[in-house]
Amino acid sequence: MAKQRFRDIKQGKVQEEKHKVRPVPNKGDYASVGLRIKAFLTDAFMLLMPIMYIVFYLVMDGREDFAEHKLLGWFYILLPLVIVQTLFMYKTGQTPGYRAYNITLIDENTKEKPSLFVIFFRNLVAILSLFTLLGWAIMFFRKDNKTLHDLLSATAVVNKK
Repeated sequence: MAKQRFRDIKQGKVQEEKHKVRPVPNKGDYASVGLRIKAFLTDAFMLLMPIMYIVFYLVMDGREDFAEHKLLGWFYILLPLVIVQTLFMYKTGQTPGYRAYNITLIDENTKEKPSLFVIFFRNLVAILSLFTLLGWAIMFFRKDNKTLHDLLSATAVVNKK
């Protein structure tokens, strides 16, 4: 596209292009810590518990076998959890817990639903930061309530309009 001359724009011969600027979410748009914790607990019972039951009793032949092979058992639990959460968030931007509390995941740059890779990366980092609890504790000290996995993946959890 050719560069527009100022004189042409001033005389009205050519319309000046307006750049689309997306509004930056204000503090009221970000989901509160309470809503995020409630959504996490809802997801834990709706998504994590069935996966744990399947792994305990169908895959690993009981709790005793799980106790003997804890690392493998947790791998069998957490990998499907990351995949299921990623699919939910890619399809609608929400997990069942997010939907129950009317919050959604957005890309901080585009203010739209993130890409599949970004969502997968975010969920994987969320599981890894769960072991240290540091990544989750960050949300208590930030005004926008972002966790480590939100910061690394450039996403935000906001109230759905």
